[in-house]
Amino acid sequence: MSSAASIRVMIAEDMSLLRGGLVALLSHEADIEVIAEAERGDQVVPVAVTRLPDVALIDSDLPGTDGFTAARHLHDRLPSCRTLIMASHPRAGDLRRVVAAGAYGLVLHATPPKHMANSIRQVARGQRVVDPDLAFAALDAPDTPLTPREVEVLRMAARGTPPNDIADDLCLTVGTVRNHLTRIINKTGARNRVDAVRIAGEAGWI
Repeated sequence: MSSAASIRVMIAEDMSLLRGGLVALLSHEADIEVIAEAERGDQVVPVAVTRLPDVALIDSDLPGTDGFTAARHLHDRLPSCRTLIMASHPRAGDLRRVVAAGAYGLVLHATPPKHMANSIRQVARGQRVVDPDLAFAALDAPDTPLTPREVEVLRMAARGTPPNDIADDLCLTVGTVRNHLTRIINKTGARNRVDAVRIAGEAGWI
């Protein structure tokens, strides 16, 4: 039986071998208990609201819904659960995406076992955790060329919201929304709207 003071952890990772390794690793820690698992981003919130973990360890590249989006939805739905995001390779925009998602930290998959456990403990205490390599990558991240309104429009477009609904939600005309999307594509150097979402997401602008 686990201690009443155990940190309840949910692991969201699509690679079963890696997920199993994390479960085995954390099970050796007396004060950490893995109480739930998910293999898709769209499973994170439903599992979390049922199991009520203290910390969610979420892979950044989950299928269904990416880890950053899943973390943002989890923060909105269950703010008592703090999120720690794992990334395979540091990207310049990842740290900004962590902040935008309301997550508490970002670590590499290759983080040594003891450091991973300590990172979970820090996040459980409400402390921020950032891998040094990712912090240095963030220093090289370009500033966003998008205006706050363009960011709003692109975030809604990234969720699949059609221009008419974006216009209604933001109290704009459809023509204005389309103009914003055209400027966004030009500013990001994208081929189209989908490419603009990808570029802005990787840069941490949305």
